[in-house]
Amino acid sequence: MKIIIYSKPNCPFCTRAKALAEMKGADTTYLMLGEDYDAQEFMAEFPTARTFPQIILDDKKIGGYTDLDKALNG
Repeated sequence: MKIIIYSKPNCPFCTRAKALAEMKGADTTYLMLGEDYDAQEFMAEFPTARTFPQIILDDKKIGGYTDLDKALNG
């Protein structure tokens, strides 16, 4: 299982998503706004997104933390 998390600084749901992914043993990539990507790149990847984090699970854009929790925990 591969998870990519697009996060931003001081985002509690981003931190929770990272912890959940790591707890489940996923191959996790944690990208930080301003360090790993900029706002323009974010909007190109997720044109309708307005919240953080945005998560890709096994090459599928699933949404945010609650979507990840639902996908991993049922």
